[in-house]
Order: sequence, then structure tokens, then C-alpha cells
Amino acid sequence: MSRIININNPSKVRNQNQRTIAEILRRIGAKSTIDNETKDMVSTIVFLLREIFAGVESSVEAWEKKGYWMKADRYLRQWEWTAEVAANLEDVIRNEAWDLLPRVLADLLPFVSNVQIKTMTRAKSTWQGNYKKLISKPPEEMPW
Repeated sequence: MSRIININNPSKVRNQNQRTIAEILRRIGAKSTIDNETKDMVSTIVFLLREIFAGVESSVEAWEKKGYWMKADRYLRQWEWTAEVAANLEDVIRNEAWDLLPRVLADLLPFVSNVQIKTMTRAKSTWQGNYKKLISKPPEEMPW
């Protein structure tokens, strides 16, 4: 029997999602109004942040099973901002409080500022339709 290798480990997914968020932030920064595409982009950021946090939670669970409590706690604290920013963005979207969007995105910016973007590689299909997808689901509860 051969060994199964998961090429989509949490750190790879996290890095890809951070890159996508950084590209989306750059595109949103170039816009002057909140249009349907902007709503799709912001909704996509919510989904990406949730995915990052889910990967963090799975890593933390694995470390806790091995007894690495301090490492798990430190790692969780390092990434808990993802769940908080996702919840804040979701509140902006669901309450149509678009005037608060620049402040929430400014809170997100320091966490992805280390991602260098030379060329935009994400297609518009990455975020298309995500606003309707987010609105159609009930709001998610904070993980803590």
C-alpha cells in the first residue's frame, strides 16, 4: 500500500487564500463605488477567511491530540483574526452598511500586506456569484 500525500495542506491553502485576498483588496482599492462586483469580492473574502480559520482549527485539533497545548493555543491566537474579520465583513454585507467597509478592509490590510503581488493572477470567476451565495445562507456564528 502506498502512502497518501495531501498536496492541499492547510498552509498551502492559507497562502493561496491570502494571495487571493491581497489581489481582491487591490482591485477593490481601484474602485470608486460599491457595485455588484465589489459585493462579490467582499463576500469572497469572507469565504476565504473562513477557509483559513477552518484549516487553523484542524491543525490545532491535531496538535491538541498530541498534547502540544501551548503550540496549539499560540497558533490559534495568531490566526483568530481571520474569524473576527470574516464576521465583521459579513455584518457589513448583511446589514448593507457599506459605509463601514473601508474601515473593516483597513483592519484586514496589515494581515496581508506581506503578500507581494507582481501580476494579478486571479480570474473574475473566483468571486462571481459569491454575494448571492453568502446572502442565501444563514449567518455563521463566531467560533468562540
